[in-house]
Amino acid sequence: MVKKKMLKKKEIKEALVILEELYPEAESELVYKSPFELLISTILAAQCTDKRVNKVTSELYKKYNTPESFLKLTEEELGALIKSCGFYKVKSKNILSTCRILVEKFDSKVPDTIEELMELPGVGKKTANVVVSNAYGKDAIAVDTHVFRVSNRIGLASSKDVFGTEEQLMKNIEKSLWSQAHHWLIFHGRRICKARKPKCEVCPLTTICLYYKEVTG
Repeated sequence: MVKKKMLKKKEIKEALVILEELYPEAESELVYKSPFELLISTILAAQCTDKRVNKVTSELYKKYNTPESFLKLTEEELGALIKSCGFYKVKSKNILSTCRILVEKFDSKVPDTIEELMELPGVGKKTANVVVSNAYGKDAIAVDTHVFRVSNRIGLASSKDVFGTEEQLMKNIEKSLWSQAHHWLIFHGRRICKARKPKCEVCPLTTICLYYKEVTG
Protein backbone atom coordinates (compact mmCIF):
# COMPACT_ATOMS: atom_id res chain seq x y z
CA MET A 1 0.00 0.00 0.00
CA VAL A 2 1.77 3.16 -1.20
CA LYS A 3 0.79 6.43 0.39
CA LYS A 4 0.88 9.66 -1.54
CA LYS A 5 1.69 11.84 1.44
CA MET A 6 3.93 12.19 4.44
CA LEU A 7 3.50 13.54 7.92
CA LYS A 8 4.06 17.24 8.53
CA LYS A 9 7.34 18.33 10.10
CA LYS A 10 5.72 18.81 13.50
CA GLU A 11 4.19 15.31 13.36
CA ILE A 12 7.52 13.77 12.32
CA LYS A 13 9.20 15.33 15.35
CA GLU A 14 6.37 14.03 17.54
CA ALA A 15 6.76 10.52 16.11
CA LEU A 16 10.51 10.55 16.77
CA VAL A 17 10.00 11.67 20.37
CA ILE A 18 7.60 8.75 20.91
CA LEU A 19 10.04 6.29 19.34
CA GLU A 20 12.91 7.58 21.47
CA GLU A 21 10.82 7.20 24.64
CA LEU A 22 9.83 3.70 23.54
CA TYR A 23 13.38 2.53 22.70
CA PRO A 24 15.84 4.67 24.70
CA GLU A 25 18.50 1.94 24.66
CA ALA A 26 18.12 1.02 20.99
CA GLU A 27 21.39 0.05 19.31
CA SER A 28 22.72 -2.53 16.89
CA GLU A 29 21.75 -6.04 17.93
CA LEU A 30 24.74 -7.51 16.11
CA VAL A 31 27.49 -8.55 18.54
CA TYR A 32 30.95 -7.31 17.52
CA LYS A 33 34.23 -6.12 19.04
CA SER A 34 35.77 -4.23 16.13
CA PRO A 35 34.84 -2.42 12.90
CA PHE A 36 36.01 -5.51 11.01
CA GLU A 37 33.73 -7.84 12.94
CA LEU A 38 30.81 -5.45 12.40
CA LEU A 39 31.53 -5.36 8.66
CA ILE A 40 31.57 -9.16 8.38
CA SER A 41 28.47 -9.53 10.56
CA THR A 42 26.57 -7.00 8.47
CA ILE A 43 27.48 -8.83 5.25
CA LEU A 44 26.27 -12.07 6.86
CA ALA A 45 23.05 -10.38 8.02
CA ALA A 46 21.75 -9.90 4.47
CA GLN A 47 18.55 -11.98 4.23
CA CYS A 48 19.31 -13.35 7.70
CA THR A 49 18.38 -12.46 11.28
CA ASP A 50 20.83 -10.79 13.65
CA LYS A 51 20.14 -13.58 16.13
CA ARG A 52 21.31 -16.23 13.67
CA VAL A 53 24.36 -14.17 12.68
CA ASN A 54 25.36 -13.71 16.33
CA LYS A 55 25.09 -17.45 16.91
CA VAL A 56 27.41 -18.14 13.97
CA THR A 57 29.93 -15.37 14.72
CA SER A 58 30.18 -16.21 18.44
CA GLU A 59 32.14 -19.26 17.29
CA LEU A 60 33.59 -17.87 14.06
CA TYR A 61 35.29 -14.84 15.67
CA LYS A 62 37.10 -17.02 18.22
CA LYS A 63 39.48 -18.11 15.45
CA TYR A 64 38.88 -15.63 12.65
CA ASN A 65 38.56 -11.93 13.47
CA THR A 66 41.04 -10.20 11.15
CA PRO A 67 41.26 -10.04 7.35
CA GLU A 68 44.49 -12.08 7.46
CA SER A 69 42.95 -14.88 9.52
CA PHE A 70 39.96 -15.14 7.16
CA LEU A 71 42.30 -15.42 4.17
CA LYS A 72 43.67 -18.67 5.58
CA LEU A 73 40.29 -20.20 4.69
CA THR A 74 39.10 -21.36 1.29
CA GLU A 75 35.66 -20.32 0.04
CA GLU A 76 34.42 -23.83 0.77
CA GLU A 77 35.80 -23.83 4.33
CA LEU A 78 34.32 -20.44 5.15
CA GLY A 79 31.06 -21.43 3.47
CA ALA A 80 30.74 -24.42 5.77
CA LEU A 81 31.19 -22.16 8.83
CA ILE A 82 28.55 -19.61 7.75
CA LYS A 83 26.15 -21.96 5.97
CA SER A 84 23.21 -21.40 8.32
CA CYS A 85 23.22 -17.65 7.49
CA GLY A 86 21.95 -18.44 3.99
CA PHE A 87 23.45 -17.59 0.57
CA TYR A 88 26.69 -18.89 2.05
CA LYS A 89 28.49 -19.41 -1.28
CA VAL A 90 28.04 -15.80 -2.37
CA LYS A 91 28.74 -14.45 1.12
CA SER A 92 31.87 -16.58 1.45
CA LYS A 93 33.21 -15.34 -1.88
CA ASN A 94 32.42 -11.70 -1.05
CA ILE A 95 33.91 -11.87 2.44
CA LEU A 96 37.21 -13.34 1.23
CA SER A 97 37.40 -10.82 -1.64
CA THR A 98 36.69 -8.03 0.83
CA CYS A 99 39.42 -9.30 3.17
CA ARG A 100 41.89 -9.38 0.29
CA ILE A 101 41.11 -5.76 -0.64
CA LEU A 102 41.33 -4.66 3.01
CA VAL A 103 44.82 -6.18 3.27
CA GLU A 104 46.10 -4.94 -0.10
CA LYS A 105 44.52 -1.49 -0.25
CA PHE A 106 43.57 -0.42 3.27
CA ASP A 107 46.38 -1.83 5.40
CA SER A 108 43.89 -4.34 6.91
CA LYS A 109 41.76 -1.52 8.35
CA VAL A 110 38.07 -1.05 7.61
CA PRO A 111 37.64 2.32 5.85
CA ASP A 112 35.42 4.91 7.52
CA THR A 113 33.82 6.45 4.43
CA ILE A 114 30.73 5.20 2.63
CA GLU A 115 32.43 5.58 -0.75
CA GLU A 116 35.43 3.40 0.17
CA LEU A 117 33.29 0.82 1.93
CA MET A 118 31.13 0.44 -1.18
CA GLU A 119 34.25 -0.59 -3.12
CA LEU A 120 34.21 -3.82 -1.11
CA PRO A 121 32.39 -6.88 -2.53
CA GLY A 122 29.08 -7.54 -0.80
CA VAL A 123 28.93 -4.03 0.63
CA GLY A 124 26.07 -1.84 -0.56
CA LYS A 125 24.86 1.51 0.73
CA LYS A 126 22.93 -0.03 3.62
CA THR A 127 25.92 -2.04 4.90
CA ALA A 128 28.23 0.97 4.49
CA ASN A 129 25.82 3.16 6.47
CA VAL A 130 25.63 0.57 9.26
CA VAL A 131 29.43 0.43 9.54
CA VAL A 132 30.14 4.19 9.49
CA SER A 133 27.31 4.81 11.93
CA ASN A 134 27.98 2.06 14.47
CA ALA A 135 31.74 1.58 14.19
CA TYR A 136 32.78 5.18 13.57
CA GLY A 137 29.99 7.26 15.10
CA LYS A 138 29.10 9.08 11.89
CA ASP A 139 25.56 10.25 11.18
CA ALA A 140 23.88 7.84 8.75
CA ILE A 141 20.54 6.16 8.09
CA ALA A 142 20.74 2.58 6.87
CA VAL A 143 17.46 1.58 5.23
CA ASP A 144 16.88 -2.12 5.76
CA THR A 145 13.53 -3.89 5.36
CA HIS A 146 12.36 -2.75 8.81
CA VAL A 147 13.31 0.91 8.32
CA PHE A 148 11.76 0.91 4.85
CA ARG A 149 8.49 -0.64 6.01
CA VAL A 150 8.05 1.31 9.25
CA SER A 151 9.04 4.74 7.95
CA ASN A 152 6.73 4.45 4.94
CA ARG A 153 3.86 3.13 7.07
CA ILE A 154 4.09 5.86 9.67
CA GLY A 155 4.60 8.62 7.12
CA LEU A 156 8.20 9.62 7.83
CA ALA A 157 8.78 8.82 4.16
CA SER A 158 6.68 8.02 1.10
CA SER A 159 8.72 6.10 -1.43
CA LYS A 160 8.56 2.85 -3.39
CA ASP A 161 12.26 2.07 -2.92
CA VAL A 162 15.02 2.17 -0.30
CA PHE A 163 16.99 4.91 -2.05
CA GLY A 164 14.06 7.33 -2.12
CA THR A 165 13.24 6.41 1.45
CA GLU A 166 16.80 7.15 2.58
CA GLU A 167 16.77 10.55 0.85
CA GLN A 168 13.45 11.49 2.42
CA LEU A 169 14.48 10.36 5.89
CA MET A 170 17.70 12.36 5.63
CA LYS A 171 15.63 15.40 4.69
CA ASN A 172 12.90 14.87 7.29
CA ILE A 173 15.05 13.94 10.28
CA GLU A 174 17.64 16.15 11.94
CA LYS A 175 21.11 14.91 10.99
CA SER A 176 22.21 14.42 14.59
CA LEU A 177 19.34 11.93 15.02
CA TRP A 178 19.92 9.86 11.86
CA SER A 179 21.77 6.99 13.52
CA GLN A 180 19.48 6.84 16.54
CA ALA A 181 16.34 7.04 14.39
CA HIS A 182 17.67 4.14 12.32
CA HIS A 183 17.78 1.97 15.46
CA TRP A 184 14.40 3.19 16.75
CA LEU A 185 12.75 2.22 13.47
CA ILE A 186 14.42 -1.21 13.42
CA PHE A 187 13.36 -1.91 17.01
CA HIS A 188 9.80 -0.79 16.24
CA GLY A 189 9.70 -2.98 13.15
CA ARG A 190 10.92 -6.03 15.05
CA ARG A 191 8.75 -5.58 18.11
CA ILE A 192 5.50 -3.89 17.06
CA CYS A 193 5.26 -2.80 13.41
CA LYS A 194 5.78 -6.30 12.01
CA ALA A 195 5.52 -7.04 8.29
CA ARG A 196 2.45 -9.27 8.22
CA LYS A 197 0.62 -8.52 11.43
CA PRO A 198 1.52 -5.13 12.90
CA LYS A 199 0.50 -4.84 16.54
CA CYS A 200 -1.40 -1.59 16.11
CA GLU A 201 -3.39 -2.27 19.28
CA VAL A 202 -0.29 -1.68 21.43
CA CYS A 203 1.43 0.94 19.26
CA PRO A 204 1.75 4.44 20.75
CA LEU A 205 1.98 5.97 17.28
CA THR A 206 -1.61 5.35 16.17
CA THR A 207 -2.65 8.98 16.67
CA ILE A 208 -0.06 9.98 14.05
CA CYS A 209 0.50 6.92 11.84
CA LEU A 210 -0.88 7.27 8.30
CA TYR A 211 -1.08 3.50 7.84
CA TYR A 212 -3.26 3.12 10.94
CA LYS A 213 -5.56 5.93 9.82
CA GLU A 214 -5.83 4.33 6.40
CA VAL A 215 -6.66 0.80 7.56
CA THR A 216 -9.11 1.96 10.24
CA GLY A 217 -10.80 4.41 7.90
